[in-house]
Amino acid sequence: MFTVEIKRIFIVLVGAVLNAVSLNLFLIEANVYASGFTGIAQLMTSVLTDFLGIRGLSTGLILFILNIPVAILGWYKVGRGFTVYSAVSVAFTTLFLEIIPIEQLSNDIILNAVFGGVLGGMGVGITLKWGASTGGLDIIAMILSRMKDRPIGTYFLFINGAIIVIAGFLYEPENALYTLLTLYVTTRVIDAIHTRHEKLTAMIITNKAADLEKSIHAQMVRGITTLPARGAFTQQDKHMLVMVITRYELYDLQHIISEVDPQAFTNIVQTTGIFGFFRKDDK
Repeated sequence: MFTVEIKRIFIVLVGAVLNAVSLNLFLIEANVYASGFTGIAQLMTSVLTDFLGIRGLSTGLILFILNIPVAILGWYKVGRGFTVYSAVSVAFTTLFLEIIPIEQLSNDIILNAVFGGVLGGMGVGITLKWGASTGGLDIIAMILSRMKDRPIGTYFLFINGAIIVIAGFLYEPENALYTLLTLYVTTRVIDAIHTRHEKLTAMIITNKAADLEKSIHAQMVRGITTLPARGAFTQQDKHMLVMVITRYELYDLQHIISEVDPQAFTNIVQTTGIFGFFRKDDK
């Protein structure tokens, strides 16, 4: 268990480095913006520096300040484990943003947009895959998804759309298009590493259904449907557990299954929509 947590912290650290490199070496000097709270922090820094002449607040510091109230809310509404690792990710990202110098490696804005998007997507993707997030909008989405089955993508679209519009208004309209390119590349890279789907259906074939049900209910607020199943080759009776989770809970589910029944077969598929009860307390 201790080794797993060390690996998790290391992955979060690597993700923070990638996010910081994406910003300081590609996006900031090109006036191309990332998504979510990171993009908001970039915009606020640009406005303070270019229009108000205030240079004391860096992107990393503003990002850290923006995440403080979100982290507090996540601590009470999401869970301590997820929030702590997300806070660690934000803290490391802030640290590396201060350490890594802001430079422009290329004068080609397309190269900056693409490589910044790729590195940023890699940082977010591996962080999500190991059960944490880069903070900000991801934690807000997690809170909303645990409250009710709401269209989280709408909130992402609104925030990122606002970033694109403001970038185009304050600077060149082309910057808005390059920002859109960065967001697209980031999303595609995250898709390749993890998943951006809001809802996923897990189908778990196991010989230890009762133990899995107990462990899942102890750590996750999700209902489970258990069905009888039989292996076609072995003719052995088993059970299939079917449950719908959010993408943020995928790491926790994988960890539970590997601890209780490493021999279980699990199929994860995209869920485009659900009806009826989603959580155990949606009654």
